[in-house]
Amino acid sequence: MAEPPVHMTPDEFRRLGHAMVERIAQYAESVEDSSILPAVRPGDVAASMPRTPPEQGEAWSEILADIDRIVMPGLTHWQHPRFFAYFPANGSFPAVLGDLLATGLAQQGMIWQTSPACTEVETRVLDWLGAAIGLPDALLSDASEGSGGGVIHGTASEATLAAMVAARFRLGEGAPEPVVYTSTQAHSSVVKNARIAGIGREGVRLIDVDNELRMKPDALRRAMAEDTAAGRTPCFVVATVGTTSTAAVDPIAGIGEVSRESGVWLHVDAAYAGAALICPEHRWMIEGIEAVDSFNFNPHKWLLTNFDCSTFWTRDRAALINAMSITPEYLRNSATDSGSVIDYRDWHVPLGRRFRALKLWFVMRHYGIEGLRQHIRHHVALAEVFEQMVRGDERFEMVAPRHLSLVCFRMRADDRANTRLMETLNASGQVYLTHTRIPVLGEEKTVLRMAIGGTQTDRAAVDAAWQQIQTAAGAILETM
Repeated sequence: MAEPPVHMTPDEFRRLGHAMVERIAQYAESVEDSSILPAVRPGDVAASMPRTPPEQGEAWSEILADIDRIVMPGLTHWQHPRFFAYFPANGSFPAVLGDLLATGLAQQGMIWQTSPACTEVETRVLDWLGAAIGLPDALLSDASEGSGGGVIHGTASEATLAAMVAARFRLGEGAPEPVVYTSTQAHSSVVKNARIAGIGREGVRLIDVDNELRMKPDALRRAMAEDTAAGRTPCFVVATVGTTSTAAVDPIAGIGEVSRESGVWLHVDAAYAGAALICPEHRWMIEGIEAVDSFNFNPHKWLLTNFDCSTFWTRDRAALINAMSITPEYLRNSATDSGSVIDYRDWHVPLGRRFRALKLWFVMRHYGIEGLRQHIRHHVALAEVFEQMVRGDERFEMVAPRHLSLVCFRMRADDRANTRLMETLNASGQVYLTHTRIPVLGEEKTVLRMAIGGTQTDRAAVDAAWQQIQTAAGAILETM
């Protein structure tokens, strides 16, 4: 009989684990000293690794040495205080500890029976969070007579796909040509998910937006009427609270009214901006939320919970479960058959699932709701400061209303100059911005995005970034 491999002992794990925690703590303390973007070319990291794995186990000293030699030089430092690109990807020590414990417990919570704690902690924490951000009772499990509830997905894209599949299933088998509706400013995942769900790109209508880049409910109504008249079936609407380009907020109440008229599923994608709902002053963004069928946001963006953690709620769990549930004999058990438990495998595409609720639970208990509000308000205040800096320099202009902690601005110069400004800043390694293209006075223009939301981002980081932006802009304008 073959002998088992030599496993790491608990004492070895203690020693190495303590050292790894120290490494992570040191990284957090020193990340500001690193260049945000790595100085590597495509293929450099892979070229520093052998093409074949080791036949014999290696010493941990060699493995750790390669972390410094191979991994660290190839990292983009998302936790750097002057990382202002994309949207934030918050990390926090409570979430790291929750993730560590979840990994160590090694649960596979596909159904209630395989880990009752994994399931029930998630259900309760999602009810906590849903209530804390102002969701209606119909979307919570403990106040909806079993018709609604929440679940953790990996990303907002996955959540949108799950809702889309449920919406199509709810239409029934005979519904001809289902159609999906979203705005021209919505995330690209809507179109991608339509392809995955078998609806196809031709089944997606991109609805026009107003001057503030919000979906127009009247344009949505016209598009649905046209499709209905042509024999197609309106199926699914995605409204966005906090679009990727500018954090624009679609009018949920108006879109909800149109959706009710046609009986379609209304999903709200609030991937970034949903975190701000923890603060009552930002709940104007979800006026009309009572009309939605599902809602999603990412605590892993701006609520101090390490990736991945995307929270999703629905008022119609039956449609979701009926669309997703296939029960082979090897998954049958008395708890499931009783109907008294949640099997989260039926709430999303994957069968297997990790104990992601632990890190969210740790974050909510460590900071408390008030601490999370402080986190959001701190960044919104910094964005207000940065906006005033932009408005106070005649070389720059604001090109979209500031929503929350995202500031969209540009030099009063052509697209080439603005692209050069961004590339100059990013090449410095001391600040990192990304761009988008949006209509400005009827013309598509390149716009720089300053997304303020890093865990360690403070006023000093914003001031330093603005000084660097001004200096780089001055040098570029002198050459024009």
